Amino acid sequence: MIKFVIGFLAALLLLGGIWLFVNNKNEEAELQANSSMIQQQIQQVGKLIVTEAYYSQVFTYKNSQKLFLNLVSADKKALIIAKAKATVEYDLRQMETEIDIENKTVTIVRIPEPVVNVYPEFEYYDVTQDYLNQFEGKDYNKIKTSITAQFRKKIDESTLKSDAQDRLMSELLNIFILTKSLEWTLVYNEEVIENEEQLISPKK
Repeated sequence: MIKFVIGFLAALLLLGGIWLFVNNKNEEAELQANSSMIQQQIQQVGKLIVTEAYYSQVFTYKNSQKLFLNLVSADKKALIIAKAKATVEYDLRQMETEIDIENKTVTIVRIPEPVVNVYPEFEYYDVTQDYLNQFEGKDYNKIKTSITAQFRKKIDESTLKSDAQDRLMSELLNIFILTKSLEWTLVYNEEVIENEEQLISPKK
């Protein structure tokens, strides 16, 4: 009878050990699968254009040269209508994240700085030039550089970048929704994200 009891207990211990081993393996495989899914979701975002803006302005370009001991003045001028599309984008492939499989936590460590691109277009009107002072390639390059710089200054003084930041946070909801559906935790700015509002209206 004693041998039977010992054998029964040994069988229970063996079965329990096998169950724990299989269960742990399944849980580990599930965590690995979830981790890979989250990493793939983050990597697929790529470059994200979150804001576009359009600008237009009229400029006047004038250039005067004094010739022959300042006795003669040679002038050139043009009226320029400049239009520009500005975009603010984030390359989220450069976003730094840490994935803690054991604690089922995804931490957004760093989001790259936004990149502002300006795409100007120019239309020239009322172009006049003297024979001794005609438009050259360097004039058009100077005009392009000057006007693009003015557009960038306008963008820096506007709310375009801050609006883009808010828009980015709403795009990051996809990561939050995914982690929540997998019963993981998302951490950003050293804060556990528990609801969508924390991303849409982050603390300044």
